[in-house]
Amino acid sequence: QVHLVESGGGLVQAGDSLRLSCTASGRTFSSIVMGWFRQAPGKERGLVAAITFYGSTYYADSVKGRFTISRDNAKNTVSLQMDSLKPEDTAVYYCAAKDNRAGAWYGGTNSYDYWGQGTQVTVSS
Repeated sequence: QVHLVESGGGLVQAGDSLRLSCTASGRTFSSIVMGWFRQAPGKERGLVAAITFYGSTYYADSVKGRFTISRDNAKNTVSLQMDSLKPEDTAVYYCAAKDNRAGAWYGGTNSYDYWGQGTQVTVSS
C-alpha cells in the first residue's frame, strides 16, 4: 500500500555532502514512521535515522551531528542530508516505512513494513 523510491546517491570524497530523497505513494504515508537504513557488503542492514509524522527524530550514534532527516508530509517526501561524509558511510541506503506500533517507535530493520529499492552511496578517502 506504500511505494517508496530513493534518489540522490553517488560517488563523493570524504568530507563532502549528499542529500538523499525518498518519494512515497500510497494513502498511508501520513500515518507512519519513516526511516533511512544502510547496508554495506558483508554487514547487516542498520537504522541510520527515523522520523515520526510530527517530526520527532532518532539518529544512530555513528551519524549524530552529521546527518539530518526531514519529511514533508504534504509532498510525500523524506530526505536525509548527509554532511562530513566518511568512507565508513559507504553503503546502499534504503528508505523504509513503519506502519505499526510494535516496540520502540523508531524500531529496527524487522519492524518496517515497506522498503525502497536502495541507492548507492560511495565515499572515497
